[in-house]
Amino acid sequence: MNEIAVRCENLKKTFQTNSAVHNASVSVQKGEIMALLGPSGCGKTTTLRMIAGFERPDAGRIYVGERLVAGPGCFVPPEQRQVGMVFQNYALFPHMSVSDNVAYGLSRKVDRRACVAETLSLVGLSGTEKRMPHELSGGQQQRVALARALAPKPRVLLLDEPFSGLDEGLRDQLRGDVLQILRQSGATVILVTHNQEEALFLGDRVAVMHDGVVEQVAAPEQLYAQPASRFVAEFMGSAFFLHGVARPNGLETELGFLAQAVNVASGTPIEAATRPDDLTLIADPAGPARILNTIYRGGSYLYEVQLPSGNVVRCEGPHTVRHAAGEAVRIELTPGHGLAHFVRPL
Repeated sequence: MNEIAVRCENLKKTFQTNSAVHNASVSVQKGEIMALLGPSGCGKTTTLRMIAGFERPDAGRIYVGERLVAGPGCFVPPEQRQVGMVFQNYALFPHMSVSDNVAYGLSRKVDRRACVAETLSLVGLSGTEKRMPHELSGGQQQRVALARALAPKPRVLLLDEPFSGLDEGLRDQLRGDVLQILRQSGATVILVTHNQEEALFLGDRVAVMHDGVVEQVAAPEQLYAQPASRFVAEFMGSAFFLHGVARPNGLETELGFLAQAVNVASGTPIEAATRPDDLTLIADPAGPARILNTIYRGGSYLYEVQLPSGNVVRCEGPHTVRHAAGEAVRIELTPGHGLAHFVRPL
């Protein structure tokens, strides 16, 4: 059985009249990278701050290892939790060198110079010890912040939107670099992000939050293919929904029948979560659907298409063929896998 590094049970946090977190529960295994994912205002950063000790829960419990650090009658201050934090703006001390920034949280009982050298080597910044934060690029500053958090060897490392301040090209490169650093360090990590791609790339598991509640915790592949709620389906990959009816051996939709396992009674009205790569667009002058919009995305086109029912779907096409707005087409349902489906409100 895997050792639990962090366990949150039924956390609640209210600011004035705003319920930021409501009955949120999640456990993180030792050595695991857990991504807390959700839209702005869903409670993910508040949850992270409660784990760090910067916010006191109104209710619930937080354990770091087997130690209760927050709960009824108990609140361990941040500096005594063995938790490291990398802030969104890095929060480096501008008047301190790289070496002094990294050494800041180290105990005087350790060999500070050796520890700094070892950690800077881990993050690929050996030789920068005497430089000041303003002399570093944004990516280098992030690595210094990561090194400072890792140097004391915390039981848990918390990262709050660590790539949000970087341009897209640098962000993509640093994701891979940071993932390699975290794997090499063996750290247990909780990462807050609103970026689905980032969560799927970095997380061993992903916890999706919505309105202060953890809606689903799963491996990236399971989360994407088997969303537990309509919100998770829509948030992960911007799904749209086809109306249909459940049958004993599949789903009858407005784009045809899809044979698959069904989790509701036959005859139940359903919504099938569908993504652009689940559909195939076919040019057909007699086709019943019409292209509303054509969006060029470099390697492909994304088409917004109106079906005879009035429902608008999105589908992908190769960059070598361009279909114009107003063109008549056929749309076929070709996912190659079962679709997540939910009971449709009447």
